[in-house]
Amino acid sequence: MRDPRYDVLFDPVKIGPVTAKNRFYQVPHCNGGGYRDPSAAAEMRRVKSEGGWGVIFTEQVEIHHSSEITPFIELRIWDEDDMPGLTKMADAIHSNGALAGIELAYSGTNGPNLYTREVPMGPMHSPILTFTSDPVQARAMDKEDIRNLRHWHKLAYRRAKRAGYDIMCLYGAHGFGILQHFLSRRTNQRSDEYGGSLENRARLLKELLSDARDEVGQSCAVAVRLSLEELGEQGFSNAELRDLIGLHAELPDIWDFAHGTWEACSGTSRFKPEAAQEDLIRGIKQLTSKPVVGVGRFTSPDLMVRQIKQGILDFIGAARPSIADPFLPNKINEGRIEDIRECIGCNICVTGDMTQSLSRCTQNSSFMEEWRKGWHPERMKPATSSRKILVVGAGPTGLSAAHRLGLRGYEVALSETSTELGGRVARECRLPGLSAWGRVRNYRQGQIEKMANVAIYRESKIGADDVFDLGFSDVAVATGSTWRRDGVARYHTLPISIDAGMPMFTPDDVMDGKLPAGHVVIYDDDHYYMGSVLAELLISKGCRVSFVTPSTKIAEWSVNTLEQGQIQKRLLELGAEIKTSHAVAEVGAGSVTIACAYTGRLNEISCDGVLLVTARLPNDVLYTDLMAQKARWADSGIESVKAIGDAQAPAAIAWATYAGHRYAEEFDATDIGDALPFKREVAGLRD
Repeated sequence: MRDPRYDVLFDPVKIGPVTAKNRFYQVPHCNGGGYRDPSAAAEMRRVKSEGGWGVIFTEQVEIHHSSEITPFIELRIWDEDDMPGLTKMADAIHSNGALAGIELAYSGTNGPNLYTREVPMGPMHSPILTFTSDPVQARAMDKEDIRNLRHWHKLAYRRAKRAGYDIMCLYGAHGFGILQHFLSRRTNQRSDEYGGSLENRARLLKELLSDARDEVGQSCAVAVRLSLEELGEQGFSNAELRDLIGLHAELPDIWDFAHGTWEACSGTSRFKPEAAQEDLIRGIKQLTSKPVVGVGRFTSPDLMVRQIKQGILDFIGAARPSIADPFLPNKINEGRIEDIRECIGCNICVTGDMTQSLSRCTQNSSFMEEWRKGWHPERMKPATSSRKILVVGAGPTGLSAAHRLGLRGYEVALSETSTELGGRVARECRLPGLSAWGRVRNYRQGQIEKMANVAIYRESKIGADDVFDLGFSDVAVATGSTWRRDGVARYHTLPISIDAGMPMFTPDDVMDGKLPAGHVVIYDDDHYYMGSVLAELLISKGCRVSFVTPSTKIAEWSVNTLEQGQIQKRLLELGAEIKTSHAVAEVGAGSVTIACAYTGRLNEISCDGVLLVTARLPNDVLYTDLMAQKARWADSGIESVKAIGDAQAPAAIAWATYAGHRYAEEFDATDIGDALPFKREVAGLRD
């Protein structure tokens, strides 16, 4: 069934003493579960094993209590209490023949120790380099500290081997691991044998890898994960990395490479194309006889094959694509390329880690719900009745609901007022940098069009009376939302004063093709991507843009998607006039009055138009009309009406696809009242 072009992706590959069944290598990735939700994290990895991955890794696993990254929730291998969860995950990974890898991390200069309250240690005295600039410094490690560090790693190797892991990976990438801190002149200015020359700065790496081999023998593979390039003054360069490999080419069993920072490595599709790291990794494989793995948000099987055949990589490393579609390897193997649920590169998955919550995925709503709710990315429980469902609105929520209901076997009608499916996704994917987001629509539409039990009705505007006449037993209202025109959002909870003489615009207007001209003030109280994307668009159309936001940063929430710095940099380079920590207080006929968010001091900006990127309102007229006429339901055979997605409460697209998926999963289920709709694990009390 497999296209012969892709045969090379399914070659077994030796990694030291173990063999991967294919070249699909799920590199370590966070998930917001870690030590708090170990069963959820283990089942998530098990599903990937079922989906055909050859190698599956944990997220970073903290090896010792003297270095931890609270508030971020990762795994730990501090002592025997951590072993049951780690063993459960290794067993889950092995369940379908994958190799289990564990990423062992000592965070050093990146570990603030807010939970353990231990004094952090690193190569030298320096501030802790965290996202939140914690007021903590690391002390310089002395020789005894380094001996202790080697001992702690040995304990971790023994525990990981006993827990059943096949590959031990030392973490030295993204600025998060002690190995990178020793390798980089930026964080290592020692004058002893662990500092100075590259050979000296690599001494700890050599010692830790040698210790690992001594501990695990020929029963486990030993890997190292390093940054391809550390940008900035005195950063560990790509040239130095190649020199390092020349010095120690055969020391690990496999070389794993990522970009220098997490932001650079996991760039969003708005800023990074597929295979973005190819130039940095090309030629490295020729420096060592050991296999090489790299990442690049790979979703195209043809591009994967090129990486192998051109001698760039031995393994196709993936984190985000493995989240979007845990069954990606199997679908390629089975000749079902069109069924791949491609990653859109939005980094909503990353926000789970950044907000210390369970991760989400825009494309795969079952991600991290595999254990909690029993959801599966490919399978649905069968229909339990012959009820017929009308889904009104073919945006991301409606498409998800219709798709998943169709998988269950229900008869579904999907109605859409326009000729095009996709709702907000169809509109937003035409904005600068967001074309990959169209995959949300494309995947679901493609799957639905193959289903005989799901009918699509375009240019079908439905009112309450139509619903009563159509004869459906259940109605899901997924009619989306509309951007507000009155300035109400987080800063202003009441409408602001707007002179009728000022041309006013919302994102909906711009996406409808109604563009402002001249000097435009964009007022962003949404704080995610929309304001900055529209600023790019208007500047490209010749507008002068003044960007006003109450936040201290442009697109503040996009810190959680690792792109805030890129967004602000781009707007500055494009010439946008940035006014942070200010809110629009009043809109006049030819100007806006802005107020300092701290002092209230007023300033005036003359302009030709104002674009408000604030809050949204649900398009819930149909829903409220149907609920107001509940007395008519029985006569028309209606059993349920539910507003879902943005029609219930506007949020990001990942929330919309989740809402549609949840509606389908829970449809026709037993009413559980106010019981928890998911499983959770609660720590037991210790005497």
